[in-house]
Amino acid sequence: MSESTDRVRRQLVAGLLQQLHLERMSERFNPRFVQVAFNTVNAGISIGLIAIIALLTQQAFMFPSLGAMAFLLFYVPLSQSASPRNALTAHTIGAVVGWSCLTLFGLQEAPSVLIVGMDWWHAGAATASLSLTAGMMTFLRVPHPPAGATTLVVTLGLMPHLHQIVFLLLGIVLLLIQAFVMNRLAGIPYPVWSQRHYDSGNELP
Repeated sequence: MSESTDRVRRQLVAGLLQQLHLERMSERFNPRFVQVAFNTVNAGISIGLIAIIALLTQQAFMFPSLGAMAFLLFYVPLSQSASPRNALTAHTIGAVVGWSCLTLFGLQEAPSVLIVGMDWWHAGAATASLSLTAGMMTFLRVPHPPAGATTLVVTLGLMPHLHQIVFLLLGIVLLLIQAFVMNRLAGIPYPVWSQRHYDSGNELP
């Protein structure tokens, strides 16, 4: 366990107990199990609420990369990759690049690969979209791994229409709002936009 992860866990425990006025019981709580409970509850609540919104509106608020994003936002909320700046910018890049590659390869009206299986055109579009998304995230210094899944979701035909991209990004915003509220309630200083102070040891200069 890294020093930064351990620090987040201890900060999480302290914040939760402070909110519950149970500071004196802090020595009885294992930070690991508190974080397990925190991640389990908040990931379920976040995705559950977005699923309800998607059900009521019948719009594309729910998509696979939200799961990976939810885990990141509650497991390492103080990392730069979990910040709203990285998440929103990277998913926007992934969605726009994915839709552009889908259009460039003439696949907007084609059924998704889940229906007809993989073909050469979709394979080429997916390769181009993931390569460009990874390159742009690196160039703009907004790494956010779940965005790689987002660009594939779009390119492989699961969200081929432009209006679906709008709802995809609204789903991202909703999850970020929930992450901000839940992390702040737990005493974790989740950023409004960008995390300025973080462990950058594993990031490229």
